[in-house]
Amino acid sequence: MYPTVELKSILKNRMRSLLTSLGIIIGVSAVIVMVAIGEGSQAQIEQQINSLGTNLIVVFPGASRAGGVSRGAGSFNRFTLDDVEKIQQEARLISAVSPVVRAGGQVIGGGNNWNTQIYGVSPEYLRIRNWELEYGEMFIDRDIRSRKKVAILGQTAAKELFPGQIPIGEKIRISNTPFTVIGILSEKGQSAFGTDQDDVIIAPATTVLYRLKGGRYINYINASAASIERIDEANEEMRVLLREAHRIEPGEEDDFTIRNQAEITEAASETSRVMTLLLGSIAAVSLLVGGIGIMNIMLVSVTERTREIGIRLSVGARSSDVLMQFLSEAVVLSLSGGIIGILFAFGISFSLNKLTELNTLINPGIVILSFAFSGAVGVFFGLYPARKAAGLNPIDALRYE
Repeated sequence: MYPTVELKSILKNRMRSLLTSLGIIIGVSAVIVMVAIGEGSQAQIEQQINSLGTNLIVVFPGASRAGGVSRGAGSFNRFTLDDVEKIQQEARLISAVSPVVRAGGQVIGGGNNWNTQIYGVSPEYLRIRNWELEYGEMFIDRDIRSRKKVAILGQTAAKELFPGQIPIGEKIRISNTPFTVIGILSEKGQSAFGTDQDDVIIAPATTVLYRLKGGRYINYINASAASIERIDEANEEMRVLLREAHRIEPGEEDDFTIRNQAEITEAASETSRVMTLLLGSIAAVSLLVGGIGIMNIMLVSVTERTREIGIRLSVGARSSDVLMQFLSEAVVLSLSGGIIGILFAFGISFSLNKLTELNTLINPGIVILSFAFSGAVGVFFGLYPARKAAGLNPIDALRYE
């Protein structure tokens, strides 16, 4: 009986019913879309961080101090190729390790020039970074020992220097030093930090260190843990070995900093989670505003239908019947708005994925929670008008003009 009466009442004033549900529609769709944007961004960040490498561990130089003032991370560098060799020989939880020697410079090749970063690394670098060659081959340990002048170009560097070509065997000059191109890296894309990972040239670490940079200190160390489950143990093993190599006494601070992929991912994900929570909370306010709108319209409806309520009560309807009718109307309006809001959210999410660079990821749990919350809003904000209708005196209601 009641659903028929409720639906008749709702359908009788279609436009008002739609406007009443509008707040819920906006609220539900806003919550779902905002959370979808946040979770999509989080997934994208995690994907970009995973593209940095497999079980990646990065060891940075420590900070120097002068007069009690720290000069910042990386200002005290004691990393040498001997440190890398010690880790290779003694570490049991590290599957691969590579020095990284960084040098910038103007590169000339193919009649063009391009300013980019040159990284001196070992052959294990590609495995650590989970990177592949699209053309050519990687240099080998013998090239490291002989300081061979060979280079592998990233996609961006290759396109800028040799547009439309596969420059295997071509010559380039880096800071007036000739190199032979022996490979082209596959496309890596943008990193989680916004840098172009393809705008790079890699070469043997010894070649970059002694022929381009000059000096004996490498910039940092990249390594790969044997498994993600033991990455913390691998961190500690690296720490012990480097303290031994640098002759750091017990009680003295490390002269280096170790960061692993899990820590980087967790830090980035935590920031994204906080942002998602903030966006979802702001959007949830729309649901409360929609609930207030339902309560206001239901109060107007009670006033308009006072005589109808009086007639129902006078012919035998109980107060609980009237209460359930008006409460059910509020819940139906709210749930209908929730369903429409969910459909709108899917449409908006699909459009954002297709038309913008945003990556949205709809969480089924949030969809269910939003729908349930819309029903709860209908109950909460519909209860007062329903109780007011049920509490009317039949005689006074019949006299109402």
